[in-house]
Amino acid sequence: MSLQIDQWYIENLRCPVDKSSLIVSNGELLCSCGRSYPVVDGIPVMLRDDVPLTIDIAAASLKRARDNHEADKRAPELYLESLGISEDEKKGIVELYQSNHSEIDPVVAYMIGATSGYSYISLLGNIREYPIPNIRLSESNNKLLLDIGCNWGRWSIAAARKGYVSIGIDPSLGAVMAARRVTKHFGLNCRFVVGDARYLPFKEQLFDTVFSYSVLQHFSKPDVRQVLMEIAKVEKQSSLTLIQMANFLGIRSIQHQMARGFRKPSAFDVRYWSIGELKHEFSKSIGPTSTSVDCFFGLGLQKSDMKYMATPMKVLIYISEILRKLSKKLNILKYFADSVYVKSIHN
Repeated sequence: MSLQIDQWYIENLRCPVDKSSLIVSNGELLCSCGRSYPVVDGIPVMLRDDVPLTIDIAAASLKRARDNHEADKRAPELYLESLGISEDEKKGIVELYQSNHSEIDPVVAYMIGATSGYSYISLLGNIREYPIPNIRLSESNNKLLLDIGCNWGRWSIAAARKGYVSIGIDPSLGAVMAARRVTKHFGLNCRFVVGDARYLPFKEQLFDTVFSYSVLQHFSKPDVRQVLMEIAKVEKQSSLTLIQMANFLGIRSIQHQMARGFRKPSAFDVRYWSIGELKHEFSKSIGPTSTSVDCFFGLGLQKSDMKYMATPMKVLIYISEILRKLSKKLNILKYFADSVYVKSIHN
């Protein structure tokens, strides 16, 4: 734990339970009701311990933040126990870390599959540069952006490169620590918080833009509704929300649903929404809403990633891009995209 904490956090963070202000006390953040939140090497851990968590890594992050004896002794500074990856992947991270030969952060080298789509699986431990995508937002002049489910900071970096001041939140302490290392590598002034999107620990009307990619599609629909209500509290009037979601009529989406026998999703399964459902829920919670195509044939396929891919995947991305552009003129195509963006203006 650390007594050092950026003043920005003290001014802008709030207790995720009652939204009260926080003070620093004995190396932790303390609210007026007596609840305390650990600070790990300057990173606030704003997770609640009185509600069911959406993912196991949140519990692991909170446990590690409160007791350093819970650290994986192989590389305690990497917070391996809070990454939610396999033991083989942890071993790979440790080997890269100890060899000191990795061209990118060892944690990122093995988190690629979880954060950039299954097309990256073959690149685990082998990718030699950070795959930073093009975020579909206009250029900004220091507008404050919240990146929900930031993980190692891929989209936070993309936003910062367009002039946003990025604030990332994620339940994984290890991922957030990696995000801070990577953004420092790029010389970017991004901030990160360990927290739960259902209980955003920020003061009201703080953010100009809220972004999220490949995160809320894993939440139950009631949890998504709760997140949307939280977003509405922390963003300013007329602010923009842009969130990627999975469309149930996409070709790949239908294949996935068939493969699991159309059973009710559980745990971290992808939840599929109709375009109508998305517009209804986002409009109700945030404001006027529109949808657009992110990609076809999968979730997370980005044109900027083509150089990393084998030829068959390059062809899919190329066709996906053609269809995405065509969907701007032929609106019906949007209903068969696998991945869509939901854009809302807070009213």
